[in-house]
Amino acid sequence: MPGPPVEAAIALSIVLVAVEIVNARRGMPSLAARLPWLVAFCFGLLHGFGFAGALAEVGLPHHAIPTALLFFNLGVEIGQLVFVAAVMTAGELFRRAMAPRLEPARLQQTLDRLAMTAAYAIGPVAACWLIERTTAFIA
Repeated sequence: MPGPPVEAAIALSIVLVAVEIVNARRGMPSLAARLPWLVAFCFGLLHGFGFAGALAEVGLPHHAIPTALLFFNLGVEIGQLVFVAAVMTAGELFRRAMAPRLEPARLQQTLDRLAMTAAYAIGPVAACWLIERTTAFIA
């Protein structure tokens, strides 16, 4: 697939993540909550296309691309497990440090604010990437 539209779609997928976080925290229906398998499949497919295109652009021989994609996907999965473990560990340490000082409702409110702050930081950056990448292949 052509690189520039795939890159723009990847940026759009990151915007979607930010919107999903905000909607979920506001109690609004979330596509990822209703159809998590579909969202995960589409993200994986889209990001896989992007990586396959990047491998082709750097001059990797065509016969080596399937093996490179396999190991890329294994690396992504291992990286996700490590990231989730690190976030869960950090979250547990935060809860243990803050729980004695904060009532449960206040602690949850603090965690919600952190999630919203992250979403509001990610969304505009991804939107700028989307505009930049879209104008690159339209112009």
